Amino acid sequence: MEYFAVQGGVPLEGCAAVHGAKNSALPILAATLLAPGEHIIHNCPDLSDTAAALAILSSLGCRVRREGDTVLVNSTLCQSCGVPDTLMGTMRASVLFLGALLARNGRACACWPGGCALGERPIDLHLRAFQCLGARVQEREGRLCCQGPRLRGCCIQLPFPSVGATENAILAACAAQGYTEILNPARELEIVDLQGFLRSCGAQIWGAGTGRIVVQGGVPLHPGEYSVMPDRIVCATYLCALAAAGGEGEIYAAQAAAVAPVLEALSAAGCQIWETPRGLALRRRGSLWGIGPITTAPYPGFPTDAQPLLAAVLAVGRGESSIRETIFENRFRYACQLRRLGARVRLEGDSAYITGTPLHGALVEAEDLRGGAALTIAALAAQGESRICGLGHIDRGYDRLERALACLGGRIWREED
Repeated sequence: MEYFAVQGGVPLEGCAAVHGAKNSALPILAATLLAPGEHIIHNCPDLSDTAAALAILSSLGCRVRREGDTVLVNSTLCQSCGVPDTLMGTMRASVLFLGALLARNGRACACWPGGCALGERPIDLHLRAFQCLGARVQEREGRLCCQGPRLRGCCIQLPFPSVGATENAILAACAAQGYTEILNPARELEIVDLQGFLRSCGAQIWGAGTGRIVVQGGVPLHPGEYSVMPDRIVCATYLCALAAAGGEGEIYAAQAAAVAPVLEALSAAGCQIWETPRGLALRRRGSLWGIGPITTAPYPGFPTDAQPLLAAVLAVGRGESSIRETIFENRFRYACQLRRLGARVRLEGDSAYITGTPLHGALVEAEDLRGGAALTIAALAAQGESRICGLGHIDRGYDRLERALACLGGRIWREED
């Protein structure tokens, strides 16, 4: 079993680069199914989740290979309509292959998707979007079967700006004859990135990042070449590590606008942050202090994925802070493990109240992706030695997190029992 060994309580100093965005790469990899031929995806992070996406593509008949941070996907021979259960259950984003296969082959079959256990994350909005486009959706013995050989453009009104449902609606709409209008879509930057890739394939799509997306379906597509945007949550992770442990560092390829709510929170807590020619820099010399309330919200609000990261920072501040979670009901499951490091966290309903205190080293277990990153951040700030287990969760979204944190000056390394 692999784990992170951390010698905490040492101020950080150094620099690290942000790798490509997981939440952009996954829908883009699924979208390579829409156009036969060889697609070239640059800045594609080497994560267990992207490896799972490539395995799904291979199982469907695609030829895939990785050359450094570039992935090549030849989707010419994709004829299968079913995703193997063993691969579908590895990550939440596997659900995006339903929309991509529906667009490519007019049929898609798969079991329910996996992913971190953050609470109820139904896919009814995804399936409703397919039905609006004219697909027939059935569940048979625990498997979903979507059939839509003749999809038609329509108006899809999302009751909630779901990221995955927006992406699946876009993918399926590319094959629907006529115009599709998606109202109240998610506005995340990763959806703008998906639009950019689809445009590189010749798709006619407008409005990503706004409250209305329009897709002209039935347009012939060709293979695309595209570079994935930097990962804003990885950027937030590095910034929070610097803030929690103290010191000064620079984050390459960081985009201030993409992490604006996180920058505001860290500044309010006592950090100095400024833009550099290569990205962002953060300095924290004195004490942190409590802030709040912070409330998570769909983009451009405070991202739920950054909520655990900020909690780890506030755990070493002075005074009380509060965070309210509005997206996932089990997002605070990391709190129990954070308490093992000495954090004072009180949960009440959908809110966490954090009273800053010095932390100490401990043995902790990552139970989900961002919670695991938060524990790693807290361990860097804690006095003494810590061990973070459950790295399978962390590796889903970070390309060797320990190496990047070591480049920032952290005393952290990966070991195996």
